[in-house]
Amino acid sequence: MKRVGISIAVFFASLIAWHPISQAQSTFYQGKTIKTVVGYLAGDGFDRWARILSAHLGKHIAGNPEFIVQNMPGASSMIAANYIYRVAKPDGLTIGAIGGSLYLDQLTRPKEVQFDWGRFSWLGSPDRIEWLFYMRSDAPYKTMEDIRKASEPPKCSTTGTGTSGHFVPRLLEETLKVRIKLVAGYQGGSEQDLALERGEVQCRALSVPTFLSREPFQTWRKKGLVRLLLQTGQKRDPRLPDVPTLYELMDEAKTPEFGRRLVTLVLASGNIGRPYIAPPGLAPDRLKLLREAFMKAMNDSELQADVKKNRLEVHPTNGEDLERIARDSVTQPPEIIELMKKVLGE
Repeated sequence: MKRVGISIAVFFASLIAWHPISQAQSTFYQGKTIKTVVGYLAGDGFDRWARILSAHLGKHIAGNPEFIVQNMPGASSMIAANYIYRVAKPDGLTIGAIGGSLYLDQLTRPKEVQFDWGRFSWLGSPDRIEWLFYMRSDAPYKTMEDIRKASEPPKCSTTGTGTSGHFVPRLLEETLKVRIKLVAGYQGGSEQDLALERGEVQCRALSVPTFLSREPFQTWRKKGLVRLLLQTGQKRDPRLPDVPTLYELMDEAKTPEFGRRLVTLVLASGNIGRPYIAPPGLAPDRLKLLREAFMKAMNDSELQADVKKNRLEVHPTNGEDLERIARDSVTQPPEIIELMKKVLGE
């Protein structure tokens, strides 16, 4: 009886292996190329992550497809998001790497958004993000209190709305009662870096992982070009023990509850991190395959070695959880949306 049981098990396993759907998934990607559309310039944190992932994701997909990376910068990755949503075919051959805070644009500027945030096919995110706010050391603003008292506000760079370069300064204005002049229109991080070096701007909000992992920030820190004024985490990052948190500064400023609620909602985009998406309407079996491959890649020792080499970190979120977070982020009561429009408007 035991031998019969084993034979039956083997028989059914063979049926599953040769099931048309299973066979289709194992052969679909053979000889094909998956395009990763990155909504930022080459060399940005999103781009570096996309190239690392593209070097390793294919070996975890049946058929071992090749990967190419295409940069499509502009409007804080909204151009790339619109492309994935409206142009790319939902066939599993095009995925996107976009900003995790674009839902703020959907809530506050719906006429300029051509996607429904909750309807993307969510594959996963390799990390979660917190932000910091830095200032040129030769600027006359040594603390946030200096900015509050200043007669002239500092100039901070941003690529546009929906990014940390925009929403962090706007939150600081609302919660700490400071004034900041935003200079928009930059295509990406490298342009903003040059703008600060040339003295066109004096400050910027940026993700902690990017600031600690790549140039020119390592050189800036060694030369003392910039000073860190705050970080957005609930607790101080162990690598930045002398930089106060926004929450500490809100306690000092006695920020009212509605301001704190707004901070919680906006900074929740850090839980979305650096999301990878596919067009809406992707077949469930193919979405499942890509989600599983994404999480396998996150546990790949070779990928983790590349991440460490690039001074990045792996704190992944799977596609199912990311989809839930994304849908929750655009389900907000009208009064909160109106407050966001007021605070995060251009």
